[in-house]
Amino acid sequence: MTLCCIRDDTSNEEILRLRSLGAEFRKTNRGGLITFHGPGQLVAYPIINLKHFRPSVKWYVNSLEETIIQMCEQLGIKAGRSPHTGVWVEDNKIAAIGIHASRYVTTHGICLNCDNDLSWFKHIKPCGIEDKGVTSLTKETGSLCSIDKMTPIFLHHFEKVFDCKSEELETDTQREILSSVYSNLLIA
Repeated sequence: MTLCCIRDDTSNEEILRLRSLGAEFRKTNRGGLITFHGPGQLVAYPIINLKHFRPSVKWYVNSLEETIIQMCEQLGIKAGRSPHTGVWVEDNKIAAIGIHASRYVTTHGICLNCDNDLSWFKHIKPCGIEDKGVTSLTKETGSLCSIDKMTPIFLHHFEKVFDCKSEELETDTQREILSSVYSNLLIA
């Protein structure tokens, strides 16, 4: 499935054009403009209470970027930051970041191009940036970088940057946590 995440200000013409290409849409309250999610992308939407880390959205975005930069370094890719949010390999975005935070609890997160079809980006202006390109881990390394291979590397660097430990949870437990988080966010 190819999914484009949009905000309320995306034009109907743009939505209809992309639907005719086979894209599905979800409206979202995260930062950034239109973005693409599809097979071959590692999408991580951490739900973190920043008060337990550092109560700063800027710190959080920087830490997500640092996670991917370190991951890329391990893979032999020179990645970095630019004036635009996300992680870049020269003028090509390898990871997009779009977050939302309410009362210092984060939702949404990061989308890392591992081994996805980059041609979808020809149909949108990723994050509203016209004069930049996109790339993937597979394209940069010349080796297949599947999500299954990249997830443990991502988690290792996430744990290192955030100084935390991740754990795998059963689907029912995940749903229970998500339900609790979202209902607490609505009681504001």
